[in-house]
Amino acid sequence: MTEKTNPSNVVRTATRRQLMAGAAMAFGSLAAGSEILGKTQQQAMKETPSATANEKRTSLHMEIDFKASPQRIYEALLYSKQFAAFSGVPAEIDPKAGGAFSMFGGLIVGRNVELIPNQRIVQAWRPTHWDPGVYSIVRFDLKPQGSETLLVLDHTGFPEGEFDSLERGWHSHYGDPLKKFLV
Repeated sequence: MTEKTNPSNVVRTATRRQLMAGAAMAFGSLAAGSEILGKTQQQAMKETPSATANEKRTSLHMEIDFKASPQRIYEALLYSKQFAAFSGVPAEIDPKAGGAFSMFGGLIVGRNVELIPNQRIVQAWRPTHWDPGVYSIVRFDLKPQGSETLLVLDHTGFPEGEFDSLERGWHSHYGDPLKKFLV
């Protein structure tokens, strides 16, 4: 079980952000969790001060080993019932390219940009507390390793000051609960 974070900064480009803002359609509330759950999770997922070294970072890279097939991970990330089962929070996911999603009771929203079954998921992704129209790109690559899978996560184009919060969130809201779910 290995988890690695690449500390190197990746250069961000305004063009990528502009393209994704244009590609990701503005849409209203896709799903609403209970008011109490939503407020509690939104507070937990809101910006927290970044360490000085990470304040300017707008991308992160993680590699996580799972004791499951690429298909099981792909389905857990793209099917509403499975996502809700591992996260413990409501999710609505249209598992098609261009399909909208709303996860964690509506706190994370976006669209599936590219889907290659059991290999890759690319999403225009945003927490609802970010400024309207601001989307980042999340890419999950699923690499089989015998009966296990290496999930390579690249999250790019997010606002400065969000790195530390997002890095913690990927571990606590995706990586750790998904490992428990897939056992």
